[in-house]
Amino acid sequence: MLNIDSLEKGVVIDHIESGRSMEIYRVLELDKLDCSVAIIKNARSKKSGRKDIIKIEDRIDIDLDVLGFIDPNITVNIIDGGRIIEKKHLQLPERIVNVAKCKNPRCITSVEQELDHVFVLTDAEKGVYRCLYCEQEYKRG
Repeated sequence: MLNIDSLEKGVVIDHIESGRSMEIYRVLELDKLDCSVAIIKNARSKKSGRKDIIKIEDRIDIDLDVLGFIDPNITVNIIDGGRIIEKKHLQLPERIVNVAKCKNPRCITSVEQELDHVFVLTDAEKGVYRCLYCEQEYKRG
């Protein structure tokens, strides 16, 4: 069994679908942090067989909407004094801004480079989002 030092204070992003931790690392820009960040890939999981985990050795603000968009099954644990003091369960956000790009070449966001890429949740069951401007469908995953 792999042993990673326990955190005294920080954030643990848990139940990440196996293989998706690097995507989360990039999207949250964890490379810009001055603290230790541990990525555990393919950890054993009773629920899903395998999972990824990210441990951050500092309390940082995490965009829960971005994480919920990537995978609503992720849990975020806030650690203080070596214990979980708060556990956040995620859900699909109603709208996301500048997380995904519209793939429609005729969309205004393709022409107007400074325009925000905004997607609105249209089908929570299937995880379908649509571009706010052109209605182009965007499926997560």
